[in-house]
Amino acid sequence: MQQRTILITSILAFGLLSACDKESQAVQVPGQEALHSQASAAGQTGSHGGHSGRGGGRQSAGDNFKASFTFANGGATANQTAEMTIQITDKAGKPVRDFEVNHEKLLHLIIVNHDQSFFRHIHPEYRGNGKFTVVTSFPAGGKYKVFADFTPAGGAGTTQSQWIQVEGKEGEHTPITADPKLVKEADGKEIELSLSSTKASDDVTLTYSFRDARTKRGIDDLEPYLGAVGHVVILSADAEQYLHVHPQNEQTTGPLAQFMTAFPRSGTYKIWGQFQHRGEVITVPFVVDVK
Repeated sequence: MQQRTILITSILAFGLLSACDKESQAVQVPGQEALHSQASAAGQTGSHGGHSGRGGGRQSAGDNFKASFTFANGGATANQTAEMTIQITDKAGKPVRDFEVNHEKLLHLIIVNHDQSFFRHIHPEYRGNGKFTVVTSFPAGGKYKVFADFTPAGGAGTTQSQWIQVEGKEGEHTPITADPKLVKEADGKEIELSLSSTKASDDVTLTYSFRDARTKRGIDDLEPYLGAVGHVVILSADAEQYLHVHPQNEQTTGPLAQFMTAFPRSGTYKIWGQFQHRGEVITVPFVVDVK
């Protein structure tokens, strides 16, 4: 496999997300409005990508499971809190009652807006009988895509997704374009991402480097986030290809953290890395082109 390392750098501000079952803060990107939002269920539920640790990752068994995303009041409106219910059923429509804990949670809920300038990773409460609930809010109207990432007991990692619509004034639509460089700085920390390849279907090593922005010394005291040094979520620009990637060495504390994955097809992808340092969860977004 032809390997080539790409070091891409750009200074952006990035936000902090609260872990566990609290709402996360939005990532603030210069020139983009960070959105927190929720919506009425619309569109189709499907399976996209899956989890991955080493190699391309586990393929989700989407045909065997379904997820419905509904709201207590029938929908959601910008700037108002709403309770979302995620109901997991099998292909016969019966509730899935048992789930495996995956990185300290039974279900990971990922929410992005229409242009992926907003990203949220939260963890709904399990209410039993295949039902999860979470209360959140959205500051702007428009389309959002929600991803329910879970592992049925005895089964494989599964992702179900759906486009939903939030009532209210929409935010601006910003094109998703590759960063000219992959280095970001905030709170005195500098984080750099390198990719061993940007060719579709190749096994790709994602390497995050952490250092002090002033001294350039490596940061080696990263803390566990959801049981690992970090987590990476990858979405294609059309939000149809989804990957949730876990580290090769979950117990490392820096200054390097490596992840293995494979981009399923060519195109533009947004990559969100999540790490914890000194009690704060940091979400770092990068955008790359895959040939």
